[in-house]
Amino acid sequence: QASTVQATSVSRKPTPEAACTMSRCCCTNAEKEKDNKFTVGGENDISEGPVQRRSCTDVFCIPVFILAQLAFIGVTVMGLADGNPARLYRPRDYRGAYCGAEQNWNGGPDTSNAPMLSYTMNMFSTTDVIMKQLVCSSVSKSALESLLTSPEFDEYLCDCCLVPCGRCDGALDNGGDLKTGSQLQSTISARMAELTNASQAAKLFSPTGANGDLFGSATFWEYTTKYFNAVCLPSCNTSIATINASSGVVRTYLYSPAKDDPLYLEWRVLLNSSLASDIKATMEKDFTFQALPYSVCPYEPELCVPMPGVAFSKITFGSDFCTFEMSADVIDAIGSAAASTFESIGGSSMVLPANEELGKWAGDFQKTIDTFAVVSASSFIVGLVFLILVRFFVGCCVWLTIFMTVLMFFFGGFSTYVLSGQCKGATLMESGQQTVTAVLMVVKTGEDSASERMDPQADGSDYRGAQRRTKTGKLCLNWADQTDFPKYTAANYNRSDLVSNFCRNPYHEGDANKATMIWCITGVAHAPWEECVPIGVFRPQCLHGYAIDTQKMRDTLWGASFVIWAVGLIWIIVIMCFVRRIRLAIALNKVAAVFLGNNPHILWVPIMQAVIAIAGSVTWMWSASFLLSQVPAGYTPTGHFETYEEAQGTVSTCAFWEFGEDCKGTKGQCADRWPMGLAWKDNNCEMDGDVAKCWRCAQPRFTLDLRFAWSVFIYLWNNAFNAAFGQIVIAMAVSVWFFTGQKSQTPVVAPAFRTVVPDHLRSVALGAFVVA
Repeated sequence: QASTVQATSVSRKPTPEAACTMSRCCCTNAEKEKDNKFTVGGENDISEGPVQRRSCTDVFCIPVFILAQLAFIGVTVMGLADGNPARLYRPRDYRGAYCGAEQNWNGGPDTSNAPMLSYTMNMFSTTDVIMKQLVCSSVSKSALESLLTSPEFDEYLCDCCLVPCGRCDGALDNGGDLKTGSQLQSTISARMAELTNASQAAKLFSPTGANGDLFGSATFWEYTTKYFNAVCLPSCNTSIATINASSGVVRTYLYSPAKDDPLYLEWRVLLNSSLASDIKATMEKDFTFQALPYSVCPYEPELCVPMPGVAFSKITFGSDFCTFEMSADVIDAIGSAAASTFESIGGSSMVLPANEELGKWAGDFQKTIDTFAVVSASSFIVGLVFLILVRFFVGCCVWLTIFMTVLMFFFGGFSTYVLSGQCKGATLMESGQQTVTAVLMVVKTGEDSASERMDPQADGSDYRGAQRRTKTGKLCLNWADQTDFPKYTAANYNRSDLVSNFCRNPYHEGDANKATMIWCITGVAHAPWEECVPIGVFRPQCLHGYAIDTQKMRDTLWGASFVIWAVGLIWIIVIMCFVRRIRLAIALNKVAAVFLGNNPHILWVPIMQAVIAIAGSVTWMWSASFLLSQVPAGYTPTGHFETYEEAQGTVSTCAFWEFGEDCKGTKGQCADRWPMGLAWKDNNCEMDGDVAKCWRCAQPRFTLDLRFAWSVFIYLWNNAFNAAFGQIVIAMAVSVWFFTGQKSQTPVVAPAFRTVVPDHLRSVALGAFVVA
C-alpha cells in the first residue's frame, strides 16, 4: 500500500494537504513539496527498494523458533522408540486383527503366515434365506407346533412372518413354502448344493439355478461386506482348490444360526429332536461345509469356508489387498460382461470406515514416499507451465471456474432432492416404483381424499378406503374368496369391514400378532400377503427404510435442496454485479505475468520453496507415522456386548440446527472417544443367562496425543515460515521492479534477499507462528 502511494507521488505533484500529512503540518507549501520529492541519491531515494533505515525487532523469535525445532526432534526420537508404522498400512481382518502379525491384540489370531487380506463366505448371511425357508416351511411348522410351548410358537410365527405382526411388513420371500417332506429335502438339497459343492458353482450365480437371482443379481455384489468375511490368508488365490491341494487337515463345519438369531431356538430344536428325523437328516447332510485347514486359514472353521465360484487376485502388483474375480466356469455360465460387472461392484463396495481410512492413508504414504516425490515434482512442473501460460488464458480459467460453480449449485441441489426420498439399497428408479403405483391408482379409481382418510399415527385399523393393490402393485384377492389365510373372514373380523378386495388391517385386541399397516392377501406364492398404502399417498414408502434413516434429516435435505438452488441464483446475481471487478482482477493477473516475463529468475524462489516443503513433509510424515501408531493396550474394552448399539453406539436423530440432550447420539463402548474402535460380531457369543452377547471391539489403527499435536504444530509452523519467507522475498522483488526504470535489466532477487534476511526474518517467524 505504501508503494502504491509512493508511485502515485512520482507521477503526480502532491497537494499541500497530502504533503502535510506525509511530512509535517507547520511548513510552507514550497517546503512541503520539496521535502517529499523522490529523487535518486536524495533522502527519499527508493530506486533500489524501500528506505534502508531499519532496526532489529522481534529478536526473541529466532531463538524460540530454533528451540521449537529441537523439541520436535525430541518428540520424534520418542516416537521411534515406541511406534510401529506397519500398524497404519497393514491390512486388517473384519475384527481388527492385523495380517502378517504374529501377535494381535486381545488374543487375536496368529497371522504371521497370512499377510494378504482376502475374503471367505459369511456363513450366516449367505445361508440365512435357505435356513428360513426350511425352518419356516409348513413341514417344520407342523413339527414345531408340538415341540414348542404356546408362547414360543407364537414368537416363531411372528419371526417367520407367517402371520401379520408388528415385526413384519409382509410375508418373507424365502423361495416358496415347502409343504411335504420330499419337497423340503429336494429343494433344500438343491439350494445348498450350490453353496457346498464346488462343481455346481456356476449354477449359484445363474438366474436359472436353484437359488434364482439371490446370488446372481447386482444387489448381492453391492453388499459384499455382508456376504463375505474379510480375513487374512497366505495368498489371494486361496479357494476350494486349496483344500484339495493342501497337506493340512481339512475341516468341516455344520451350520448353525448365530445365538442371537430369532430362529436359533427353532433350529436347535429341529436339529436335536427325534420327532423331526427327516428334517434333522436334511440339516445334517446339506448344511455341512468344508473349511480351509488351520495352516492356511488361522481362524475358526466357520470363517474359513471359501465362496464357490469366486476367486481373488491382488488389487495391484505388490499390494496386500485382494479383489474379486469370477472363476472360468461361472464366466461361461453368466457371460463375461455380467461377471465383469459383478467383480467391479463387489470390489468398490469393500470400503473402510472413515477413521480406519485416515490411519491407512498415513501408512500408505510411508510405503510410497518415492511416488510422493515423483508426483510432487511433476505437479510443480505443471505449476510452472501454468504460470508461464497464465497471461494468455487467465480469463478463460476465471470464467470457466465461475460457470462450473453455477453448475455445482444446480447439481448439488438436484442430488440433495433425490437423496431426501431415496430408499435404502435401491436405485432411484426402484424408489419411484411405489409413487408411480400410487399415481396410477388415483387416476384409475378417481377416489377422493375423504374416503381415504386414515390416522397417520395409527396402524390402519380405522381405514375404510378403496385401495385394492399393495405398495408394489400386486392386486388383492377378495377376502371372501381367498384360502391362504382362512381365519380372515368378515364373520371372524366383523368390525374390520372385510369387503371386496380392499386393503384392511383386521385383528382382535387379544391377537398375539398384529400388523402395523393396512395389508391384503395377494395369492402370490412367494408373497401371499403384503402391506398397502392409501390412495393418494405419493411419497415413496420404503419397505426396508430410507438411505437417510431419520425423518427429520430427510425433511432437512428436502428443504436444503431448494436452499442450494436459491443460493445458486443469488450467486449468479452477484457475478453479474461484479463483472467489472472480475475483469479488473483478470487484467491484474496479466500484469503479474509481465513481471514474471521480465524476471524469469524469480522462479528459483518457489522452486526452492517447493524442494524445502517436499523434504519437510517427507521427514514429518515419516516421524508422525511412529507417533500415530502407538495405541495403548487399555484404550479399547475387551469384553462382549449384547447389541451393536451398545458396542458401537447410536447416531442422533435430530436435524443439524437442533440441540439438547435428546439430540445427542449414544456413545458405544467401542466408540466412546476418537479415534474410535470398531464393533464386530463374534460367532462364539458369551452367554449371560439367556442373553447372547455377540459383539466385541477392535482397536483403532492410531491414536492422537500431545506429542503428535506438538509435531503437527511444528509442521504447520515450518510450512507457514517457508511460505511467508518466499512471499516476502517475491513482494520485495516486485517493489524493486516497480520503481526501476530499466525493468528488464535491473536484478531484483538479490536486493530482495539482502533486505528481507537481516530486517524481516524475525517478523516472518512471528507471523508464521500466529498463522500456525
